Amino acid sequence: MIWLGLSATLMVATALVHGLLGERRLVRPLMSLDSGIMGIDLARRVFRLAWHALSLLMLVSAASILWPGTPRGLILLIGAAWTATGLFDAVYTRGRHVGWPFLTASGLLAIAGAL
Repeated sequence: MIWLGLSATLMVATALVHGLLGERRLVRPLMSLDSGIMGIDLARRVFRLAWHALSLLMLVSAASILWPGTPRGLILLIGAAWTATGLFDAVYTRGRHVGWPFLTASGLLAIAGAL
């Protein structure tokens, strides 16, 4: 259970940093652009919604792995998804995105907790 608690804690921290830091360092600067796709109001709204919806889904992942009676297979699936996302992020950004270690560690801890 400790592995799942650590995983959920990292997932919550990742979600909070994603939502707060992402809003400040990525979303707001993009919202200030008025050209290309960012010149379309609907696109701007959908981008911000999608950004914060992802943070919310991270919180749902954390709750899911701690929820009493969550099937082991579902915890493994969530862990595998976080691990794969983190590793893909590491390769795709050549290790420059700050989030990949946290995504990967969250997933590996969930997998360890399920085994």
